[in-house]
Amino acid sequence: MLRLSDVHASYGAAPVLQGVSLDVAARETVALLGPNGAGKSTLLAAITGTIRHRRGEIAVDGRNLVREDPHVIVESGVRLVPEGRLVFAPFTVEDNLRLGAVRLKGDLRERFDYVYGLFPRLLERKKQPAGTLSGGEQQMLAIGRALMSKPRLLLLDEPFLGLAPLVVTEIRKSLEMLRKSGLTVLMVEQKLDVALAFAQRAYVLIKGRVVLQDSTASLARRADLSDLYFSLATQGIASGPR
Repeated sequence: MLRLSDVHASYGAAPVLQGVSLDVAARETVALLGPNGAGKSTLLAAITGTIRHRRGEIAVDGRNLVREDPHVIVESGVRLVPEGRLVFAPFTVEDNLRLGAVRLKGDLRERFDYVYGLFPRLLERKKQPAGTLSGGEQQMLAIGRALMSKPRLLLLDEPFLGLAPLVVTEIRKSLEMLRKSGLTVLMVEQKLDVALAFAQRAYVLIKGRVVLQDSTASLARRADLSDLYFSLATQGIASGPR
């Protein structure tokens, strides 16, 4: 469903992604790992078109979208759950969800029922301003907002960042239901244990380059995985961009 080939991206003259290639098959869940500054969020920005300085091939179902505007990419079925939630704090939970379906026509009751079924807490708080929710509830809302528009490819940027363990478990259960339903997911994550438990394959990104890729089952069997991961990160930090 998603294929990146030799993707470069920069903020002005500062290069961030330096020839990234990866793919995500339909109905697959793939994790993108790496330390802070590796370029993970920039890669999602390149996919969604919110960073303009990019080249290479970013194809969804074989169609190269690298030169397309964000709204065209959204229409192709790609949705992003951004790091930090970015909910509309003064709006109610229900209104935040409705904004996620702004491009859909007709009755939205089925979409509301679907999201509330995944996240019952949102139903309980549907008339509350989003800014009054806990961090975990806001993350549920951000995911639910993306799901309102029936995405084909869901991009998750650090969905568990800063959340309490019990909330992480609750959100993981909902995401597991999405995975089993066949939704295609690319998830940025720093926590190895979470990524290996949730995804089927993983890529490790260091200083804008893919330095390792394998199935999560194979990675989980490596006794040296933590040492390898931090060794790669240290090497990338030491060498810097080339």
